[in-house]
Amino acid sequence: MSGIRIAIVDDHPIFREGVASCLDDIGGFDLVGEGNCRDDAVLLAERAEPDVMLLDISMPGGGLDAVRRIMERRSAQKIVMLTVSEDNADVAAALKCGARGYVLKGVGSRTLADVLRLVHAGEMYLSPVLSAQMVASMLHREEEDAGPRIDVLTPREREVLRLVAAGLSNKRIGRELNLHEKTVKHHMTRIFAKLGVSNRTEAAMALRDATDPASPARGAARIRPLSARGERDRPPLPGG
Repeated sequence: MSGIRIAIVDDHPIFREGVASCLDDIGGFDLVGEGNCRDDAVLLAERAEPDVMLLDISMPGGGLDAVRRIMERRSAQKIVMLTVSEDNADVAAALKCGARGYVLKGVGSRTLADVLRLVHAGEMYLSPVLSAQMVASMLHREEEDAGPRIDVLTPREREVLRLVAAGLSNKRIGRELNLHEKTVKHHMTRIFAKLGVSNRTEAAMALRDATDPASPARGAARIRPLSARGERDRPPLPGG
């Protein structure tokens, strides 16, 4: 049985080799390509068609620009940023460009493997060390006092969110909108990311706050990291 197809793009060859070696030791992953710059990343996405790409931010040409170009050409591509940058602007930009995960290079090898499996399965992951306050300022700094921005959602995502707020399950939402349940789950993942929430209750509250400015709960909820999964102290990735 073939493993998850991975491509690694980082301008430090020793670090790339270390990540590849760790994933090979853990098993369940197939390395389909490596690169060291933005243009390599774009070509790998188109030619190797990896399931998940690991990209650094500070590569030549820029990792964030690589994400933008890849998503323009291959919108379903799953990308995880593996970087030393904890800068709020970098994290926000990566998620808004379409990255599905953001992991710091101090992560243990087994935790990285878990992240890749999660993202491959359609989930999103944000390194827990990036605090709730950082996430709030990253994703909503322009709207800090205005509450959630429902208008960032697509019309279909707003339809899904309204049914969530009405208490419908994913299966029932699928029936109402004539969608597969997996498609509903995909919409929910995107809704969570865009609103900076981590569960259905918070998403429903965001809709209520946006449509009812007089709601007393407006602005009361804290945005939490997108994942509560701990980063275990496994052997750290070499190099970097």
